[in-house]
Amino acid sequence: MTEPLLTYRGTIYPWQCDHMGHMNVMWYVGKFDEATWQLFAALGLTPAWLRANGRGMAAVEQSIAYKKELMAGDTVSIVSCVLEIRDKALRFSHEMRLQDGGTVAATTTLTALHLDTAIRRACTLPTEVRDKALKYLLNS
Repeated sequence: MTEPLLTYRGTIYPWQCDHMGHMNVMWYVGKFDEATWQLFAALGLTPAWLRANGRGMAAVEQSIAYKKELMAGDTVSIVSCVLEIRDKALRFSHEMRLQDGGTVAATTTLTALHLDTAIRRACTLPTEVRDKALKYLLNS
């Protein structure tokens, strides 16, 4: 089985918590977004490469499952894996865990399209990106 890639490590701060005392949903999304860009960079889709080649990535679908509330001071990590590689899209997942004990706090699955930014249309993923994505393909 393919090992997931560590794509985020951080801390929950008090200003990220809502009036109920736990991390607000907007911060889960933000941390997952940071993990996404780390995953893309590992695949060769760095910001510099995207700019130089007139390409972009756009999320077209996302689902999140909240498993455990996170509180100020909690430390978390996110691991990521690729679920599916299509001609113009990647489907991938992130799992957020508490560093203390490893309890899963949240999971998300996303589908992202590879875009030609000039014509604003989906385009084929480069072969080298597809090859790198295979390294992180779950159950490969």
